Amino acid sequence: MAWPTYILVTGAAGFIGAHVVDTLLSRGFRDNEAELILPAINGVKAVLSAAARAGTVQRVVITSSFAAVLDVDRVQKATKYFTYTAGDWNPLTYEEAANAERSAVVAYRGSKKFAELAAWEFVNNFGGPEGRSSFDIVTLCPPMTFGPVVHPVVGGPLGLNDSNGQLWKVAIALQEGKGLPAARVPFWVEVRDLAEAHVEALLRPEAGGKRYLSEFPDFRGWGGEEVRTQIVDESHGIDGETASKELGIRYRAFRETVIDLMRQAAAM
Repeated sequence: MAWPTYILVTGAAGFIGAHVVDTLLSRGFRDNEAELILPAINGVKAVLSAAARAGTVQRVVITSSFAAVLDVDRVQKATKYFTYTAGDWNPLTYEEAANAERSAVVAYRGSKKFAELAAWEFVNNFGGPEGRSSFDIVTLCPPMTFGPVVHPVVGGPLGLNDSNGQLWKVAIALQEGKGLPAARVPFWVEVRDLAEAHVEALLRPEAGGKRYLSEFPDFRGWGGEEVRTQIVDESHGIDGETASKELGIRYRAFRETVIDLMRQAAAM
């Protein structure tokens, strides 16, 4: 019997059904489109539709992701240094991202791209008085984000969000003399700077209709040969300067971010 393309599990929220779903997922059964891509697209459309119905919204600032920008093949094939800008998009097609045989990471990158594209399509084509929406949008595409937390964290440092959790693992690895975890993306932004970018993108009239990237200007990876980590990828960069100039953002030094986060995590 050939493996089925689709599987229906009734009662999936129950005790037995939830275990059945977990077992299926562990064996590679997944629906990238239903689990990642469509929820992202529909979520963006729902928020923008509500804003349009309200009639009083002037601007929506959307947190997209560098995943909507990253071109893995371009990085691997690069023969000279290049810089990602706000005009770059990851080249995944919808079919590639939705393919159940592709990894969840690929589907995630697709979900970020197509959700953001749906937002731009909405504001450009919504049936307002001039064929456009009554409000504009600004999208921010941050890479991995580090910094102190202000929301409740359950479980101490192990309960930190994924990106901050990576920094905590680095600190523990250094303390114990172990190899460092792989740095997934050689670009980072400080959460407090990113928060400032959101507010400035909301309040500055000239930011309307623009897309911004942002990154730390002084950090590309962690460690070096002495701590047995991977080679830092310096084949490409991100245009964080445009956001800095147009939104008035002054990026914090990475050292400040690490110290503030580690002090907070150690006290949890």
